Amino acid sequence: MLSYVVKRVLQMIPTLLGVSLLCFIIIHSVPGDPAHLIAGVDATDEQVQSVREQLGLDRPLMEQYFSYVSNLAKGDLGESMQSERPVLEEIMTRFPNTILLTVFSVFIMVIVGLFAGILSATKPNSIRDNVTMMFSLFGISMPVFWFGTMLILLFSYYWPLLPSGGSSGFRHFILPSIVLGLSSSGVLARLTRSSILEVIHQDFIRTARAKGVKERLVVYKHTLKNALIPIITIIGLEFGTLLGGAVLTETVFSMNGLGRFIIQSIQFRDYPAVQGCILFVATMFVVVNLVVDLCYSAVDPRIRYE
Repeated sequence: MLSYVVKRVLQMIPTLLGVSLLCFIIIHSVPGDPAHLIAGVDATDEQVQSVREQLGLDRPLMEQYFSYVSNLAKGDLGESMQSERPVLEEIMTRFPNTILLTVFSVFIMVIVGLFAGILSATKPNSIRDNVTMMFSLFGISMPVFWFGTMLILLFSYYWPLLPSGGSSGFRHFILPSIVLGLSSSGVLARLTRSSILEVIHQDFIRTARAKGVKERLVVYKHTLKNALIPIITIIGLEFGTLLGGAVLTETVFSMNGLGRFIIQSIQFRDYPAVQGCILFVATMFVVVNLVVDLCYSAVDPRIRYE
């Protein structure tokens, strides 16, 4: 197990280098000059050139990239052009809000999605199954910005029970967590249903029922446990995606999260901030995938990593 973890960690290095190179090329291919944005619309050509030299944008692209990589080796993601603060500091300021939103959203997704999927799979082709699948289809198809706006109108305007935006307290996370959790639960519900239906007709399930095991134990102890591999996969992917910041949801609810910061940095042509955020998100995603792989062996003893 330890050798597998070390191998995966070493594999992260070329992966993240590839991400940084691709991101660097794409960002510098986008039209627009950040020096003009920083210097202002009334700046002279000399002032713009001075800003460009200060930022190192006048150097060849490959020289800029190698300088960026050498700084990465020291743990330096660069300095934001907007705030003139270290990019890592800007990320760490916003990342706790993104983590809280991710944890709350995934918790709602797991509770609702698993429950709906189990209800649907235990009575296939019934009214309960049809209603549950309609709910999951609604969750998959529903735009998060529309759902978020409807919740704001309902619970912040007509019934002022919850705040409509911000990220300064637990109450501010309730509505965005519901939006993301219910939107993601539709996918999990359908996947849970299909996974359980694959397992529930196998021989060992029929044997358990023939021995007189209660149906509740058959479903939750035998069937669900053997159907967890794809379920864990989708939960891990969703967790990694949300760690990158739910851009639309954070924008609708005016949350000071990582996704919103990435959009603001792109609009400002803040190269160091965009590159640092994308590399940070890629690192989180790789780490989450590693944790998911390790969870497989905990769920299924037949899976071993040597």
